[in-house]
Amino acid sequence: QVTETRTGPLGCSNYDNLDSVSSVLVQSPENKIQLQGLQVILPEYLQEHFVQAALSYIACNSEGEFICKDNDCWCQCGPKFPECNCPYMDIQAMEENLLRISETWNAYNSEFEESDEFKLFMKRLPMNYFLNTSTVMHLWTMDSNFQRRYEQLENSMKQLFLKAQKTVHKLFGLSKRCHKQPLIRMPKQRSSNYWLNRIQSFLYCNENGLLGSFSEETHTCTCPNDQVACHGFLPCTVGDGSACLSCAPDNRTRCGSCNAGYMLSQGLCKPEVAESTEHYIGFETDLQDLEMKYLLQKTDRRIEVHAIFISNDMRLNSWFDPSWRKRMLLTLKSNKYKSSLVHMILGLSLQICLTKNSTLEPVLAVYVNPFGGSHSESWFMPVNENNFPDWERTKLDLPLQCYNWTLTLGNKWKTFFETVHIYLRSRIKSNGPNGNESIYYEPLEFIDPSRNLGYMKINNIQVFGYSMHFDPEAIRDLILQLDYPYTQGSQDSALLQLLEIRDRVNKLSPPGQRRLDLFSCLLRHRLKLSTSEVVRIQSALQAFNAKLPNTVDYDTTKLCS
Repeated sequence: QVTETRTGPLGCSNYDNLDSVSSVLVQSPENKIQLQGLQVILPEYLQEHFVQAALSYIACNSEGEFICKDNDCWCQCGPKFPECNCPYMDIQAMEENLLRISETWNAYNSEFEESDEFKLFMKRLPMNYFLNTSTVMHLWTMDSNFQRRYEQLENSMKQLFLKAQKTVHKLFGLSKRCHKQPLIRMPKQRSSNYWLNRIQSFLYCNENGLLGSFSEETHTCTCPNDQVACHGFLPCTVGDGSACLSCAPDNRTRCGSCNAGYMLSQGLCKPEVAESTEHYIGFETDLQDLEMKYLLQKTDRRIEVHAIFISNDMRLNSWFDPSWRKRMLLTLKSNKYKSSLVHMILGLSLQICLTKNSTLEPVLAVYVNPFGGSHSESWFMPVNENNFPDWERTKLDLPLQCYNWTLTLGNKWKTFFETVHIYLRSRIKSNGPNGNESIYYEPLEFIDPSRNLGYMKINNIQVFGYSMHFDPEAIRDLILQLDYPYTQGSQDSALLQLLEIRDRVNKLSPPGQRRLDLFSCLLRHRLKLSTSEVVRIQSALQAFNAKLPNTVDYDTTKLCS
């Protein structure tokens, strides 16, 4: 079976019209040649020459010699016909076919944009806040009609793209030996991301009859001919963190409200920063570090906090038998006498005297109660542990064995105090068996009656520090706003202020693996709140703190009941 052609030698058949004759030589656009007929009856020595001449005539139009090698055939062009390998007519037909495919491609996209499903989807999109691509995609998946219409477009595009690929493949095959390459323009595939951006462009860059291109990264429009007339109003961004909670109803470009931890400022949401706590409670003194260090060294009375001395075991400036533990305390009774002040301890000083030749060695244990309450709500001062300061003893120029015992905390270890509990017990210093070391005994363990235990007295005790402003009513007002906010946003503001006070109070906790919950002690004893109220406030602060950006909460150890 042969294909009809108007070129090539005529076969041995009857014919009436040369224009409709069926040739024995066949040519296809890909130079796949089928031969059947005349060459079969030629002598064998002429068959190869005949076929070669016939192929060159048919495939190369007598403009070159037809050659096949390595499963590929081409024309070796003669000097007068350098482009004999380039079938321009067939290439032009393919290029026109590809152009028609591109036109159909654009028509499909236009039909999709003008479809009822597309228009209805655009009409339903919310306009009162900015829609990013993720939000548009979510709304897209919720609209089943719009999804089906887009799937229909995708299927049509896939078929058209396969057709374009086949056409391009043929073009490459026909033009591979052309000096000039054909013009190949493949239709550009449009993914769902293209349509998401296209929808944003319709929303925000479609003013004055001009449609621009929207950039979500820069939140700007690129208008046709570099104009700015296509820019529309861009609503505020609603989301978490610094994004708006809602847009302003009178101006959608600005924030109307903000998320927890942020405040509205000139239409934007900025991180909320607590105001100064000085109105509620003070923390600092006007003294510089060097000044404070000098005054502590001199035990200057200008930084002495006058406290009430209480003890059932002894009296100041009176000799006593130190064999048994003595308990004393210095308290301020702030709720009774100084309700508008809280107090910071910077150091402690005692003047202890012993009778002559006494072998007693005083041992002091100090507990600090930050804001009042029972002795069980005090913490033990870890003297000479983990870099905590140790007692310094200074011999006084007196007839008796008198020493100044000074514990200097300074700014590094300062903390709140309401009452300082001091426990004094004595031990007996004796030489060890080798004579070059000291051994200490408890007084009751020392059985040598000839040994002079002696007596002891404490001349004075001083607490050094400073007092700071404290307004319990103002803090109660903040707490009241947790349930009854004055204005919109005042509850968050009150929570932020209480959170700042809590963190600053707890930061002055004594050294340890975990901070003490001093803030609960403040609420319990200086504001006289019930245990249930304290728990409720702490829970509200913890929940609020979890919503704030870049915050890390910390665990505390309970101190006050």
